[in-house]
Amino acid sequence: MTFAGKDLTCVRGGRVVFRSLSFQVVAGGVLVLGGPNGSGKSSLLRLVAGFQPPAHGSFLWDDLPVTDDRDGHRARVAYAGHLDAVKPALTVTEGLGFWARLGGDAGAQQIEKALERWGLAPIADLPGAYLSAGQRRRLNLARLSLTNAKLWLLDEPTVSLDDAAVHTLMGVIGDHQANGGRAMIATHTDLDLEATDTLNLEPFAVTQMDGLS
Repeated sequence: MTFAGKDLTCVRGGRVVFRSLSFQVVAGGVLVLGGPNGSGKSSLLRLVAGFQPPAHGSFLWDDLPVTDDRDGHRARVAYAGHLDAVKPALTVTEGLGFWARLGGDAGAQQIEKALERWGLAPIADLPGAYLSAGQRRRLNLARLSLTNAKLWLLDEPTVSLDDAAVHTLMGVIGDHQANGGRAMIATHTDLDLEATDTLNLEPFAVTQMDGLS
C-alpha cells in the first residue's frame, strides 16, 4: 500500500510556499522532510492532515484520490504538530484516555503500557497544566500509539525531549513501521530509523512573493 502526493502546490497567506512537489511513502516506510526554515515542511504536513487543500495536485492512497473518502483519510492520519495537544484540566491518564477514545479502540491496558513506556506513570494523576515542556511533548507523542492511524505526521517531534525520550520515540516509530504503519517527519535531527527516505523541500520552495500564474 502506498500513500503519495502528486505535483503539489501549497499557498498560504497569498504566498506560494512550494510547487511541483511529489512524494510517496510505502507501508512500513518513513519519509523525513528536510530543508531550511520556511521551505514548507510544516505546510506539507498540514496539507496531508487535511487542514487545508493543496492549491494544485492531489493525494492518493493506492492510486485512489483521498478526496473520494475524506472521512476515511482523516481516520488514517494522526498529526502531532508544534503545539502539544494537552488539555490543562485533564490528568495525564485522562488525556490519554480522551485521545484513545477519539482515535481508536485502545483500552486501559494499552493506556497503562503507554504511560510506562514514555515514563509518564509517576505523573499519571498530574493535570496537564502542571507539566513541563518535555512532559507535555512525551504525552503528546504517547497518544499516537493509542490510535488506529496508519500514517503519522510528526513536526519536529524531538523538540524538548531528552536523550532517553528520543530513544523511546525511535522505538515507538519502529514498532509502528513493523506493523505496516508509515510516518512523515519534519525534523532537523538525524533519526536512527529503518526504511527511511528523505525529501528535501528546498528545491520546491518559493521564497519570494509569487502568484500562481
